Amino acid sequence: MNLRDLDYVLALAETGHFGAAAQRCHVSQPTLSMQVRKLEEELGVVLFERGPKGATPTPGGRDVLAQARHVVDALARLKEVARARIDPLAGTLRLGVIPTSGPYLLPLLLPSLRVAFPALRLHLREAMTAHLLEALRRAELDAAILSPPFENQGL
Repeated sequence: MNLRDLDYVLALAETGHFGAAAQRCHVSQPTLSMQVRKLEEELGVVLFERGPKGATPTPGGRDVLAQARHVVDALARLKEVARARIDPLAGTLRLGVIPTSGPYLLPLLLPSLRVAFPALRLHLREAMTAHLLEALRRAELDAAILSPPFENQGL
């Protein structure tokens, strides 16, 4: 098993079609099909039901795919952490912002950030203060623009 195999099965799960998944992964359909079959044999689990309308994850396949998604996401995060050691202002910044401030602050902030930190990828989430605080506590956000007063215990 290798990480490319996980990319293949995740693409197949997302598209539901071998051809579309192969196109997304930049390989031929027979190559993708062969690798998916090889992974199924290695794991001893049929991951997809194949039919004329495409491929659908089996119940066991859904469990394996969920774990595969965690592995691929963890690897992406690992790469970001390593890149951040080289350039701390590169990678992804997950920023939450309250709806009352976002429309006013973001048009001023985003162009300057893009110029100053071109390698920084910004993921924005708009939500109310309580939801953003919870996302910060769960480490789903790196920072947030909030409205006081708010409870900051645990941050």
